[in-house]
Amino acid sequence: MEDIRARAAAEDFQLNSQHIPSRLTTFNRLFALIYACGLFALFYYHLTSLINSTSLGSFFISVSLFISDAVLAFMWVSTQSFRMNPLRRREFPANLKELLKKDSDFPAIDVFICTADPYKEPPMNVVNTALSVMAYHYPTSKTSVYVSDDGGSAMTLFAFMEAARFAATWLPFCRENDVVDRNPNAFFTSTSNQDWNSETEEIKG
Repeated sequence: MEDIRARAAAEDFQLNSQHIPSRLTTFNRLFALIYACGLFALFYYHLTSLINSTSLGSFFISVSLFISDAVLAFMWVSTQSFRMNPLRRREFPANLKELLKKDSDFPAIDVFICTADPYKEPPMNVVNTALSVMAYHYPTSKTSVYVSDDGGSAMTLFAFMEAARFAATWLPFCRENDVVDRNPNAFFTSTSNQDWNSETEEIKG
C-alpha cells in the first residue's frame, strides 16, 4: 500500500481526501458544553441530597440514583471523543483505476465470513454475502474468500454447493452488466431495478 501511495503522490493522483466540517464541530461542542452543565447541576443535586438525607432509606435511594447517573454520564462522555473533532473522508476509486493499469498491480485482499448456527444465521444469508463479495469490482486473482462454519452444518454445505453452481452464471452477469446491487437477494427483490431484462429472468428462474 505504501508503494501505491508513493506512486499516486508522484503522478499527482488523489486517492482520498479528508476534511473537518466546522459547523458540525461547533454544534457538537456547544451541545456537549450545555449537556455537561446539566450533568454538573444534576450531580450537585445528588450530592446535596446525600448530605441532607434524613433517613437511611432516602440515603440509599440517593446513592442508587447517583451511581446510575454516574454510569450514564460516563457512557455519554466516552462517546464524545469522535464528535469533538469529526473527520469526513472521500475516496476516488476512478483515480485508483488510472494508477493501477494491470490486475497484478492491485493489492491482494482476503475476506473471512464466519457462521455457526444455520437456524440463527440462515445459510441463504451467508451464501448471499459470499456471492456479493465474490462479485466485487476487483481483480478475481487478487480476491480470496474464506467461509468458516463453526457448526459444521450439512445445510450450509449444501447451500454453498448450490451457490457454487449459481456463481458460474451470477458473477459474469454482474461484471458484464455493471450491476450495483451484487447481493443476489437484494438484486432480485429490488422493485426499481434498471438491470432487469430477459437474461435476468433466465437467471432468476
